[in-house]
Amino acid sequence: MKNLPLFALAWLLGAIAVPAQDVRYNFAQDSDFYKYKTYKWVNIKNADQVDEITAKQITSAVEAELAKKGLTKTDAEGAQLYLGYQTAVGTEKELNTYSTGWGYGPGWGGGWYGYRGGYYGGMTSTTTSGSTSTIYVGQLALDMYEVPKKDLVWRGVASKTLDPKAKPEKQEKNIKKAVAKLLKNYPPKQK
Repeated sequence: MKNLPLFALAWLLGAIAVPAQDVRYNFAQDSDFYKYKTYKWVNIKNADQVDEITAKQITSAVEAELAKKGLTKTDAEGAQLYLGYQTAVGTEKELNTYSTGWGYGPGWGGGWYGYRGGYYGGMTSTTTSGSTSTIYVGQLALDMYEVPKKDLVWRGVASKTLDPKAKPEKQEKNIKKAVAKLLKNYPPKQK
């Protein structure tokens, strides 16, 4: 009984010293998420790029969680969802939209991963979709766009996820944990 105040103080200090990851998400209420079976990765326009190792850890974690939900990654144009992510490491960042690169002419007009299709010629226009908001240091933001309409249908943000000063094992563990929490309630329950 005498140690109870000391235990309570240690518990309180432990809770303050190790803040938990915070996860938030929002989705289009009119979307039928159970119809989506395939997705394709896209780059978010003007987003800062993380190093290749971290990028691979993020995409692998997302792909593993979505596979559990019955979604399949594809590189084909028939994907039902486009997925893109952004990170904020070191400074506050503005969350940007993705660019489709869809337009008139052969090939792609910029598009994802620098791919331009058959050749680099032709006239193209760029269509953007999404909205702008702010993500904070150490956050991972994941967006899902419905392909035919190019509408943002789901967005999730996980804080305290990315820490370039952490050891490699800890970084990967944080990413996996954050993505699992982020996609825990995907697909959203429909009323």
